[in-house]
Amino acid sequence: MNKLSPETEAPDAALLVAFANGDAGAAQLLAERLLPRTLAQAQRMLGDRAEAEDVAQEAMMRLWRIAGEWRQGEAQVSTWLYRVTANLCTDRLRRRKRSVPLDAVAEPLDGAPSVTARMHTEARAKALSDALAQLPPRQAEAVALRHLEGLSNAEIAAVMEIGVEAVESLTARGKRGLALILAGRREELGIEDDD
Repeated sequence: MNKLSPETEAPDAALLVAFANGDAGAAQLLAERLLPRTLAQAQRMLGDRAEAEDVAQEAMMRLWRIAGEWRQGEAQVSTWLYRVTANLCTDRLRRRKRSVPLDAVAEPLDGAPSVTARMHTEARAKALSDALAQLPPRQAEAVALRHLEGLSNAEIAAVMEIGVEAVESLTARGKRGLALILAGRREELGIEDDD
């Protein structure tokens, strides 16, 4: 029997169904694919690695619990998982009763960038995190899913349970808000115009 790797071409939904039918290897492969993205999303929303790990674990547990009821073709597994993760994070943020900055995920060291480069990167990430925290929560979520997670507008609409037009509006307003918040710091942060 061939060992599955994260690069295996099996669709997420097929792996989830295989897990529901008793294939533990399918669950391992699906977790290797989805857990890093789930953890990154939770950490960005919560700003706390330990709390993000708890949320990611809970989101994956919910995925395993619904595996037997999964109906292929109705939704993408990753979209479902993004929505669950966002909801779990939102619940935790509400319980905190205060706004919490979204921390950017630290980039892995590849060739060990200089201390100065790391400081600039951290300053930009902190500035973005602080700016996102100043946006209305729905705008911040839409902007993060689009520009940090790379989801399409249709995927964001499914995650946020809104229409594509609403996603476009939220991301446009969010980007304008970020531009206003960061306007005076563009040179300091080394942010170039998108033109």
